Amino acid sequence: MSDVLELLLDRIDTPIGKMFVVADGEGNLRALYFADYEDGLHRSLSRHYGKNGFRLTEARNPNGLSAAITKYFAGDLKAIDKLPVKTGGTQFQREVWKALRQIPCGKTISYGELAKRIGRPAAVRAVGLANGSNPIGVVVPCHRVIGADGSLTGYGGGMERKRWLLQHENALAEAAREDRSQQKLPY
Repeated sequence: MSDVLELLLDRIDTPIGKMFVVADGEGNLRALYFADYEDGLHRSLSRHYGKNGFRLTEARNPNGLSAAITKYFAGDLKAIDKLPVKTGGTQFQREVWKALRQIPCGKTISYGELAKRIGRPAAVRAVGLANGSNPIGVVVPCHRVIGADGSLTGYGGGMERKRWLLQHENALAEAAREDRSQQKLPY
């Protein structure tokens, strides 16, 4: 009999709804879902770790992950950049998810561009499916991927949340750029 993966579950409030933060005992973020998609959380965990391969245990701010995510929503966009993540999924999915983390905050790219970045330009549909299967939304920023025509496309947390996340990041990233451009450089 294989070991059951012990996962720590916290609930945090965000400006766009309550979220579930799921971590392992080693400090890795394993899942991040909006509470109104709780069924999706359980389906995802079952798909990645097996129906009886994990157990959720209530925890408060596991390994500081909840605090970092809360800081992101409060305006510290860099608070989530270095959070350790670990997921199940296929090698291809993990490759896509890794590439998602390289999209700068305040920027968006198309599915086609994401496919090119992983060296598989013809795999646009597969990239879209992997993007949609991402169990760690926000931290692995699947919301930064848009249609080739610049339109907002599906988001597991809902389109209003995707729009909010992009506006949140764009506004704060733009403010940071303006601050840097107004600073005088010593000569």
